[in-house]
Amino acid sequence: MNSSDPVVSPLRQRMLDDMRMRKLGAKTQTGYVRGVRRFAAFLGRSPDTASAEDLRRFQLDLVDQGATPATINSTLSALKFFFDVTLGQGELMAKVQSVRTPTRLPVVLSPEEVARLIAAAANIKHRTALAVAYGAGLRASEVCALKVGDVDSQRMVLRVEQGKGRKDRYALLPPVLLEQLRAWWRVAHAQGKMLPGGWLFPGLDPMDPLSPRQLNRAIHAAAEDARIDKRVSMHTLRKRLANPSGVRVMPLRS
Repeated sequence: MNSSDPVVSPLRQRMLDDMRMRKLGAKTQTGYVRGVRRFAAFLGRSPDTASAEDLRRFQLDLVDQGATPATINSTLSALKFFFDVTLGQGELMAKVQSVRTPTRLPVVLSPEEVARLIAAAANIKHRTALAVAYGAGLRASEVCALKVGDVDSQRMVLRVEQGKGRKDRYALLPPVLLEQLRAWWRVAHAQGKMLPGGWLFPGLDPMDPLSPRQLNRAIHAAAEDARIDKRVSMHTLRKRLANPSGVRVMPLRS
């Protein structure tokens, strides 16, 4: 079940086909293959020969190795799919239970901290992208996937295609954010970094979008430069208690 194998085994191909038939996202498919591959490495033989006791020993090994609850649960989800869907042997997973994930209070930034964070970003592209995440309540992947045509200044909304749950929706666009987007557009257009109808936040190559990883690196660097002593992430911008921009989202209708 190795995703890097030059020759795909029939078993792995069947699992890939099962995931493709159910239109699982690319990240989910990668995670599932990784989880089954990890189990096969522990087992030392093909995973379709495993017993319920093998699964129990594997979960204990994950705990002993210090795997986080999130890692354990994602790995078990992969195995559940493999045994239930691909092998039709869901009964082997009957006694395998997910682990509880500790509940932590969310990191909350004050409006002053948000202003410092965005101002500390390295360039106008990163500042504008962070402002969109905060002002329109978008995830990193949603910000990076925006195209120029997704900005609707007539209705003051941003079109978000295939967001979480692969659903389309609109996010309201505050006037101050529209002005910042226009300022970014003027700079990017003058520098030839933004193609007509292209990505709103292009990467080094205008044909490619800024990646969520690059955006996460940008926010971490900005938090350090702004001397914000909190665990700041893109998720932090969305999970604020205060909502100064009055953000709402609406399902996308044709």
